[in-house]
Parts: sequence; structure tokens; C-alpha cells
Amino acid sequence: MSVVDPNRRWIELSVVCEPEAVESVAELFARYGFNQGVAIEESFTQDADGDNFAVDQTGPVTVRTFLNAADVKPETIEEIRHALWYLGRLRAIGDLAVTERAEEDWANAWKTHYSVHPVGNRVLVRAPWHDYAPEPGQVVIELDPGMAFGTGLHPSTQLSMIAVEEVLRPGDRVLDVGIGSGILATGAALLGASRVDGVDVEPVAVRSARENAERNGVADRVQVALGSVGPGEPFTGEYDLVVANIIARVLIELAPHLNAAVRPGGTLILGGIIDIKEDAVVAVFTDLGLTLDRRQQREDWVVQVWRKAAA
Repeated sequence: MSVVDPNRRWIELSVVCEPEAVESVAELFARYGFNQGVAIEESFTQDADGDNFAVDQTGPVTVRTFLNAADVKPETIEEIRHALWYLGRLRAIGDLAVTERAEEDWANAWKTHYSVHPVGNRVLVRAPWHDYAPEPGQVVIELDPGMAFGTGLHPSTQLSMIAVEEVLRPGDRVLDVGIGSGILATGAALLGASRVDGVDVEPVAVRSARENAERNGVADRVQVALGSVGPGEPFTGEYDLVVANIIARVLIELAPHLNAAVRPGGTLILGGIIDIKEDAVVAVFTDLGLTLDRRQQREDWVVQVWRKAAA
């Protein structure tokens, strides 16, 4: 394991160029960069809700490398700048940006900024290294912010948790579709759900959710599996409460299966909906016979609470 030296200084070199120049710029940077390391950041397009991510093959590309400042001779930067000038005569290459940075232990420096924060009206998330005595009525989830798939800071997660707090009744059976780090599932268990089943298509999310359920003492009531919702998926049957905090496109694709998972008289919470796609979600779930009970919005994000008619 490398030891962090707060006194060590690094020189970051970066340049923006056209895609056809990336190979030659990367080769140049590798000659000088620490351990021949080069980072290439391509342009991309993406919807506001994170959907439809695509690399823009025609967009500008940023190429970076880092040099140990102690090893950099005074003429080194000018050598690189001069070489880039020659390469720029063949392809479009921007000016060289040179930034000096101090080495820091990034894995621990951010801990001073993350301690306890509210996720819902009653539910809070606490970092493992921070002690906190909950007030009466508060529910505290211990979560390592270094884990994947969310720490409860996203508006959609917070609105979804508020909805869970409002509709969950002690003893309810809950299904969490797209469980992520397991904040909503763990929160539901701590709020009194008798059983929470959770699914996700990402193996790292499944591991994360299981670890968080165990960390918070609810592993006996939270079961997590790799998969989705519908025929042939890990969990079947009907639930008192179904939660799906994903994105609008996936909610629409899964709509019939989400509806089928809700028992008559049960509740469906839909999150991850960017406001410009809300009407499309409403249309689909209304056509399935569900009734929109209420919706909440924070910034551009919307969470909807749907009711299914009793049998």
C-alpha cells in the first residue's frame, strides 16, 4: 500500500484535442507521466435523468497525465508544449493546461464533510465514524458513503424515503425494485416492515444492499437478489408496498410487472422521474388502472404515490 505524503506535489497536464489526435497526444504524455499513466475523457451525451448515455465520437477529448513535481526538470514542460505545437500542425489540439496539486488522502479527507444527514422526515443516514444519539421518533441508518449506489443525498431518494415513511404500515411486505445501496429497503425494515425483498440488475448493488442490511441489523428481514420484477424473476407474489426509484424509461418498461406486484389495495411508489418525463409515466400507470394519490417534487425530480383499487 502506498503511503500518502501531504508534502508531495504533482503537476497535472491536460489538453483538449479532436478525437483523431488522442493517440498521438496520449503517446506523448505517456513518455513523461508518472508510471506512463494517461487518462482519456471522451465527450458524451446524456439525458437529464442519466438515461441514454452515449459517447460522442465527434466531440472534443481531454487527455491528462500527472508528473511528480520533484522529478520535473525546468525544461520538461516546455519540451511537452513544443511537441504539442508540432502535433497541432496536423490535428486540432488546444493549449496545454498545467496545474500544480498537493497529494492528499482523498479516501479520508472528505470524511469531515459527511457525518449525519436527513434522508426523510424521520430517517437519517449516519457515517460509521460519527456518533449520533437519535431524537425520539428518528430512525438512523448507518451507511458507508464510500459504498456504491447512493448515500441518500439525491432528491429522488429523499422524496422516495418520505413517501415510504408516510405510507408504510408496521408489518407490511415490501418490494424494492432497483435497490441500489439499500437505503430505502433498510429504512423500510427499520420503520417496521415485516419483510423487504429487493432486486437490482447490478451485482455490486446487490452486495452493497446486503452489507448495509447486515450493518443495520435487519438482514433477517431484508432479502436481496440479482434481477428485476416480473415472470421468472427472483421474487413473486403481491406486496403491500412496491418501491421503484429508477428512471422514467425503465419505470414505463416495467409498468405491467410493477402493477402486478402490488396487492389489491396496496401502494406503489415511483421515483427517479425527471419532471419533463412525468406525463409519460402518469399516462402509462393510469392506463393500468392505478390511481395517482399524490406527487412530490424537489428540484427537477418527481416522486409519485399510486394506489391500487381493493379487490
